[in-house]
Amino acid sequence: MNGIRLPSVDGGFRLHRPNTAPLPALVAGPARSRAFYAAAHVVADPLASSADSGPAVDWETTLAFRHRLWERGLGVAEAMDTAQRGMGLDWPAAAELIRRSAAEARAAGGAIVCGTGTDQLAPGRPHSLASITGAYEEQLAHTEACGARAVLMASRALAAAARGPEDYLEVYAGLLRQSARPVVLHWLGPMFDPELAGYWGHEDPAAATDVFLKVIAERPEKVDGIKVSLLDAEREVEIRRRLPAGVRCYTGDDHHYPELIAGDGNLASDALLGIFDPIAAIASRAASALDRGDADRFRELLDPTVALARHLFSPPTRHYKTGVVLLAWLAGHQEHFTMVGGFQSARSLPHLATAYELADRLGLFPDPGLAEARMRRLLDVYGVSS
Repeated sequence: MNGIRLPSVDGGFRLHRPNTAPLPALVAGPARSRAFYAAAHVVADPLASSADSGPAVDWETTLAFRHRLWERGLGVAEAMDTAQRGMGLDWPAAAELIRRSAAEARAAGGAIVCGTGTDQLAPGRPHSLASITGAYEEQLAHTEACGARAVLMASRALAAAARGPEDYLEVYAGLLRQSARPVVLHWLGPMFDPELAGYWGHEDPAAATDVFLKVIAERPEKVDGIKVSLLDAEREVEIRRRLPAGVRCYTGDDHHYPELIAGDGNLASDALLGIFDPIAAIASRAASALDRGDADRFRELLDPTVALARHLFSPPTRHYKTGVVLLAWLAGHQEHFTMVGGFQSARSLPHLATAYELADRLGLFPDPGLAEARMRRLLDVYGVSS
């Protein structure tokens, strides 16, 4: 084949000639200079009927993908936004995912952190602070009983119930008092979830920053770090400058991650990123370059991935998972392009075609021929001749 015709957003087509030199397979030890966590997606079971039994997850393939991340030296951020928390994956399924993944992490010697929230509370209803705290406590106890560090995820229920900053301070202070080990606090911006607008009691990011820094300042020994998912590099730099000694800043900025992880010569961000799911092969190589002290090589590797990341995380940002799962299918990590809750339909065909093209240019597909064949099958489903 001379190439594949891909649809463009303007209604036209372009010819893409697939890459013939993919990145070679890589096995690497854990990153040392920074913490590198990939927020991992879940693989749906397309043959299961989930009408009465909750989300249908293909556990074997889901866990096999996590082993691929550990083999490349990356940690796994489990049951996070990338795993469709609040967008198809309910708490019982997330609890089982945490249990299974934590056990696999122990067996593999891999790093893992797990999302802990309040999504067992019924949506669309008012909840008291006591109920919200109780929901957090249930999930925190489960995560820690499984032997994993908890990421205290931003809560839709708390965002709806809080009357002001004092309610956030009360809920988080109670959780930090009873956590068995230091946790990661997660500030997820409204571009990822519109229901989280005004989190920490303020619409103004500067005022919100003051609130969560106060949460940390009251019990810094109970906070491993803060994951910042605001797509605002300047805000993140300001946050990490003001953190107490020993508290990490995990970047969740899928638009500016190379510069934030590289740092400014004094301070740098660690990484907990959804984009590391599809670009794990490159992220692993970049981590190794940092471990060798080769900051230039780190940027040479990671900077070219930003175009793909910005495309996948383009508005509406919350649907980035669709592109992530598409690329996992094209790469051969799973045998279908379906998602829990049917979210494979959340992005347009031109968007998916561009994701394929950008990933292929980076050499991310172990078998470019397989990726091309699968992309052609997807085009055929949409009635597009390739």
